[in-house]
Amino acid sequence: MWWRAESILPTRPDGGIYMLSQTVEYALRAVVHLASLNGERRTVPQIAQATDTPAGYLAKVLQPLVRAGIVESRRGLGGGFRLALAPAEITILDVVSAVEPLRRITRCPLGRTHEEGVLCPLHRTLDETIAHTEAVFSKATLADMLDGADHCFVDAGDEAASAE
Repeated sequence: MWWRAESILPTRPDGGIYMLSQTVEYALRAVVHLASLNGERRTVPQIAQATDTPAGYLAKVLQPLVRAGIVESRRGLGGGFRLALAPAEITILDVVSAVEPLRRITRCPLGRTHEEGVLCPLHRTLDETIAHTEAVFSKATLADMLDGADHCFVDAGDEAASAE
């Protein structure tokens, strides 16, 4: 049996490989957008429109973020979603870990027997890359992501509110 990267890593439409899943991408888009709103609430359709994300899927992506205390939600009139903490208090790693935690490699993914706790050079390198990614994500906050992000999203808040 041959090991293929495509079998474990999601691929992009152009054939490239995503490092993070589409679910994580949508979660990051949503929280960065919410961070840019200074505590204002937005509904799922508003967030979806602003972040070019499918609304039905986004609603499911927001649930673990609420459970993790990153996002808060309120039902009813004036309800919606907003960050539960200041953008400077939420790291990219917090968001990723809430939705789909990065998985470190602790044993051979091919099921091969190695000396206890020792990975082959390939899997050791991959695990070191994951560890480095965790370290970078743990230092990057949502506040850091706001610099220059204003052109990334279309704020649908005013448009959707006037349509109701």
